[in-house]
Amino acid sequence: MGFDPRQWPAGPRSSRPITGNVDALLEENAALKREVLRLRRLLDRYECLERDPRSHNRTVWVTPEQVQQWARQLTQQPGWSSLRAGDAAHGLQGLLDQLNRASFLPQLSLEERLDRLAPGLGHDLQAALSALRGKQLLAVMAAFALYGVSAREWLDDDPRRVVADLRQRCTSERRTRSDRRSTDRRSTERDTSGAEAWNDPSRAEAYRQLGLTWGATREAIKQAHRRLVKQHHPDMGGDAAVFRRVNAAYQLLIA
Repeated sequence: MGFDPRQWPAGPRSSRPITGNVDALLEENAALKREVLRLRRLLDRYECLERDPRSHNRTVWVTPEQVQQWARQLTQQPGWSSLRAGDAAHGLQGLLDQLNRASFLPQLSLEERLDRLAPGLGHDLQAALSALRGKQLLAVMAAFALYGVSAREWLDDDPRRVVADLRQRCTSERRTRSDRRSTDRRSTERDTSGAEAWNDPSRAEAYRQLGLTWGATREAIKQAHRRLVKQHHPDMGGDAAVFRRVNAAYQLLIA
């Protein structure tokens, strides 16, 4: 690590080239150096935190100044105004609850889960969040619920992506709830269809005559009618009485 191919000593060289792209190799080398430094800093922080997550001598993960800065940056991003605080079923609060339920160990609070991932992180975040209110508070908490320990880097480096991800998640959650309500409504309609049939036996008999279940669509009624008319038309050798009953059922249901 740290080797620069341009400093290769002069002298006889092999006919086989070392690399076809020296600049790419140097760029990769520099990126590896940066990653090693980042991992060393992270390791030092973990070693300090493992001694006592709540010690006053340890490195603090999150400060009130940081969360205030994150909040200011988030409010300046495209799409921020479309986010809503909401409640337990809508907006950021609903998303936060959904992320907590879907996470590992859902019986734990966000603070407790973060402390398991990085000792002291959840405690520091909870203390720092006292500086925020409303939508800003929920947005920062949702970011940590979504990204975990990496939320600090995302909030620092790419707040635009954070807002975009929160919007997408909120939209997906609303769509899921809407689909669930539609499914529940259809299930309720199916459950009550029997009672409706008893209240209107003539329509129930019309559906039966066309070979359909209660509540069939208009298109299904038309298709069944066309099929049965061809089958029972007197000119085609069918039963005239059945033909009349099919037409009567169709007229009743399509009206």
